[in-house]
Order: sequence, then C-alpha cells, then structure tokens
Amino acid sequence: MTHQQRLELIEQYIRENKYADLRTLAEKFGGSLSTVRRALDTLESRGVLRRHHGGASLVVRDELSREFDLTARDEQFAAEKYVIARHIADMIKPGMTVLLDGGSSTYAVARLLAGKRLQVITNSLPVASLFSEIGSFETMVLGGTIYSRLGVLTGPPCEQALEKMHTDLAVLGAAGVTVDGVWNHSPLITAVQAKMIEAAEQSVFAVDSSKFGCKALSLAARFDPRFTIVTDKRPAPPITRAIAAAGAALALAGT
Repeated sequence: MTHQQRLELIEQYIRENKYADLRTLAEKFGGSLSTVRRALDTLESRGVLRRHHGGASLVVRDELSREFDLTARDEQFAAEKYVIARHIADMIKPGMTVLLDGGSSTYAVARLLAGKRLQVITNSLPVASLFSEIGSFETMVLGGTIYSRLGVLTGPPCEQALEKMHTDLAVLGAAGVTVDGVWNHSPLITAVQAKMIEAAEQSVFAVDSSKFGCKALSLAARFDPRFTIVTDKRPAPPITRAIAAAGAALALAGT
C-alpha cells in the first residue's frame, strides 16, 4: 500500500466514524504506529482532523463560514462527494489524458486516482500539489492568475494554453445546475471551464444533489451531448428532462 492510498483510507474511515485511535488504524490499514502518526500529521495539516493523544477526530466546521475555502467546502456533503468521486474515478482508465478543474469535488476525484498511469492537466494548485507525491502521473499545470479562494489559475494565459490542447476527458465542478445548464461563481472560472470543455472529447461534471436548482453568478455551459452529470440523487423532473433533451447523460453514483 502506498503512502497516498493509506492517507485516503484513513481519511475515509475518520470521516465515517468521526474518531479513530492509532492502534485501530494500524490494524486496519497496515503500517507501524509511527507510520499512522505521520499520516495523521499530514491530514491534520490539511485541516481534515485534529490530533489527540492516541488518536484523532474529524474537524467539523461551520458550513456557513469560509464558503469558498477548499478545505471547508470539502467537508460539506462529504459522503455524497466521495460516492460521486469514486464513480468518476472508475470512469478514468490508465493511459488517458485528463483535465481536472479546481474545487472540492474535483479534488475528491483526484485523491482516488493514485496508482493509475495518467497524463493530467490541471489549473488547480491543490490538485497539482497532491499529484506531486504520486510518481505514476505526468502532471501539467496551466499558467495564469491565482483565484485565491479556490486555489485555481484563471485568465488569458490559462485559456490560451487550453486552446492548443486535446484531451480524452475533462472533470469539472459546478456551483449550481438548472434547466439552463451548469453554473459557477465567477466569470473567470467559467471562461476556463469553457476552454476545458472545448479541449476535451467528453466532459464529466461532479455535482452533489444540493446543487440542483441553484444558480450562481455565471452560466458555465449549456447541456451538451458530450456531457455526463454524475450525482448522488436524481434531480427534479424539469432538470432531468433538460439534460435528456440536450442528449447529455445523467449518472447516479452508488447505484
């Protein structure tokens, strides 16, 4: 088991159980107590958990605070995002070239890709940092101006680089989905997403069900036959019909 795989398993276990002691984690996921301690130190530095003597507990934040902070947003609907991320990760096959958008939902996908040989292109600094630990990846980081609330790169340099690319798949997040299409918080983000969609053969949107019926500042894209919306619950009938009418696919994760 690699260091990254052990981190993912320990994080999943603590998210599900809220608390874990060192010996339980060592028995379940292998490694010495010192190995588990190092894993917990890493997860504590990411804001996932708080260390205690002999174990660790899940950090629970106020969901209304730090709305755009990646760590805080990652804790909202964590179980749903994990199921969606697992479904999307299973769609990504070794040897593919994949664009990964920024945000908590796509970061959840990124954490499940360890061990696959991929060529990854991303505008997300957290994703790039994650993949710097994984030797099986060839990772390209797009240039641009940092949109600090999400740690993503935006702007003309990012968009121009994408105009010269072709990829098998783009994995993108969304702030909302309505009958009109997919929405996001900033025109800077949606402009980059539009270029990612153009560059990719297929685009997959990771959307937990809380996003359905919600609009944000900017419409990122109208539904398209090359789109797959992966979610945890079926949206209201008008949105389901709009997705089908456009020829896009709706995939229910965990079913």
